[in-house]
Amino acid sequence: MAATAELDKIHAFSTTHDWESADYEPDLPVSEMSNPLTRDIDRAPARGIVKMLQACDAQMFQDESGAAYERLLSDRVVKSLMEVAERVQLILKDPQDGLIVLSGCGTSGRLAFLVTSRFNRKLRQLNRAAVCSYIIAGGDRALLSSQEAPEDDPMLGALSLKKVSEGKKRVLFIGISCGLSAPFVAGQLDFCLQHPDVYTPVLVGFNPAHQARNEAIPGCTLTFRSVVARMQDLANMQKAFLINPVLGPEAISGSSRMKGGSATKILLEAVFSAAHAAHFSRTPITYNGILQHMRSYEKALDVTYAQTEGIAALVEAAGHSLQCGGRVCYLSWGFLGLLGLIDASECKPTFGADYEDIRGFVSGGYKELGNNEGDLKLTDPEFGVAHDDFLNGVLPRLTDKDTVLLLYSLSDDVDGVAELARRVREKTSNVHAVYHQTDGDTAAQQDEINKLCSSTLNFTWPKETPALTSLQHARELCTKLVLNAVSTGAHILKGKVYQNYMIDLQVTNSKLYRRAARLLQKLSGHPEPRCEEALLKAIYQVDKLTEDTLTCNLNTHTHAAGKGEKVVPLALVCLLTGCSIKEAKSRLEQKPVVREAVEACLLEQQASSLGSL
Repeated sequence: MAATAELDKIHAFSTTHDWESADYEPDLPVSEMSNPLTRDIDRAPARGIVKMLQACDAQMFQDESGAAYERLLSDRVVKSLMEVAERVQLILKDPQDGLIVLSGCGTSGRLAFLVTSRFNRKLRQLNRAAVCSYIIAGGDRALLSSQEAPEDDPMLGALSLKKVSEGKKRVLFIGISCGLSAPFVAGQLDFCLQHPDVYTPVLVGFNPAHQARNEAIPGCTLTFRSVVARMQDLANMQKAFLINPVLGPEAISGSSRMKGGSATKILLEAVFSAAHAAHFSRTPITYNGILQHMRSYEKALDVTYAQTEGIAALVEAAGHSLQCGGRVCYLSWGFLGLLGLIDASECKPTFGADYEDIRGFVSGGYKELGNNEGDLKLTDPEFGVAHDDFLNGVLPRLTDKDTVLLLYSLSDDVDGVAELARRVREKTSNVHAVYHQTDGDTAAQQDEINKLCSSTLNFTWPKETPALTSLQHARELCTKLVLNAVSTGAHILKGKVYQNYMIDLQVTNSKLYRRAARLLQKLSGHPEPRCEEALLKAIYQVDKLTEDTLTCNLNTHTHAAGKGEKVVPLALVCLLTGCSIKEAKSRLEQKPVVREAVEACLLEQQASSLGSL
C-alpha cells in the first residue's frame, strides 16, 4: 500500500508546474534545471526509477493552460511545424536545386542522422532522389562516441554547412540545439542569416528564447542568444522559424538525450511525414493533421509504460551487471538498430562510463546504417557495430555477470534472432528480449526465444490507423524510452547519479564545464570562484594551481579534463571535506557510489565538529 501511495504521489506531482515558478532555480534555463519529481531517484529501486521516468516523460504532453511557457502541442508550435512542412514539400517538388540539411551535436546530431536516413530511404523506395543531408559535430565518429570539442566551434559548423550545400539554390536548414546553446549550430544559423537568398533557417530547441545561451563564443562576436534574436525578427516574415516548446526539466538534470531527444524525434517526424503525405498522396498539410500525428506519440508513451514491471526487470538486470563489473549489450535488427547504437553511445559522456559498459550491435552493421563515412571500424576497432563484431569480440568473453538485450520486430529476421539467442544462452543465462508485433502477427520461433530468455517484453500495436499514423515511428519512440530507462536506471543503481544530477559527467566542452561548475556550487554551497578552482584542481590533479594554468583558455581545460576520470566527484569531495586530491581519490575508491562517498565525508565532518566542542 505504501509503495502504491508513493507512486500515486509521483503521478499527482507530475501534473504540477512547480518548476515554472519564477523563484525555482531562477539562474538556470529550463533544460538545465533539476526536476522536482526525481530529487531522490538515486535512492529509488528499479520500479521507482521507471515510474519517475514515466512521470517526467508525461510532462512533454502537458497542456499549455496555466503554463508559463509554450508546450509541445501549443498552437504556435503546430503552426510553425505546418509552415516548415510546406518548405519541405517545396524541395520535394524541386529536388534538383533544393536540399534539406539537419544538423546537431551529440544526441541532436544522432537524431538528425536517424530522421535523415529514414526519410531518404522512403524516397528511394519510391525511386526518388534523396533530398536530405545530415551534419553532426565531430563527423560520423560522433554517431557512436562522444566527440565534444567540435561542438564549441561555430566556424567549423558554418564551413560544414557550406560544403554540404554547395551548388544548391534553395536550402532548408534545420539546426537542433536542445538548450539553445551549441556554438557549432549557432555558427550554421549565422551563416544562413548571412545568405538569406539561399538558406531558410529553422531552429529546434527546448528553452524559451530569452534563456538561449548568452555567453560570448570564443573567437567570434556571436552569442547563441544574439542569433536567436535575429531569427525572431525574421520569423514574422516566415524567413526563419523558431520551434522551441518547453518540456520541463529532464529526469536527470541536463540529460537532454531523454525528453529533448524524444521531442526532437517527434517534431521532425511530424514535419517530414506531413510533407511526404502532401507530395506523394496529395494529403493537404493541415493543423489537425499535424496535431493528430503529434498526439499519436502520446499513445506510444502510454503503450510503453503500460509495461513498467517488465522495464523495471531490465533495469535491475542491467544495473546488477554494471555493479558487478559486467557489461550490457544491445543486439538489434532492422530499423531499431540505430536506437541501440545511439543509447549506448550516450552513456560515456553522460555517466563517465567506459565504452565497454553498454554497447550496441546491429544486424547488417554499417551497410544497414548507411552513414556518410562508411565503415568506421576500418579506422578504429572500437567502432565495430555488426553482429559479427559481437560474435568475434564480445561473445567469447561473456559471463553471467553480463546482460544481453535482443531488440527486434516480428517482421525482422526472427530466425536470425533465435540463432543468436541460442549462441548467447550458451555463455550466459542473463538474456532478455524486447520485441514488437502488430495485432495478428505470429512467429513460430518466438516460443523458442521466450524459453531462451530470462524475460521477454512484448509490445503489441494495432494495425495502422489515423490515430497512430506511423507504426515505425511509434515503435522507435517506444524502444528509445525503454533503452533510455535501462541505461539511465542501470547507471543510477551503479551510483553514477547524485540526487538527480549527472555527477560523473565528462567535462569535455564549454557547456559541460559550466554545468559542472554550477553543479559543484549547488551541491557544496561554496561560491562560484571556489568551485571553479576545485574543478580545475581535479582536472589537473593538483592541490595548487599555477599561474600558467589559471590563465589557460577554456578549450585547454576541457581538453585536459577529457583525459581524467571522476573529475566532478573529486572536486565535490575536496570542496566538502577540504581534503587533498589524493585523499579524495582514496575516498572514492573506498566508496565508488558518489552519494555514499559524499555522505561519509559529511558524517566525518560532523563528527569532527562535535569532537572539537
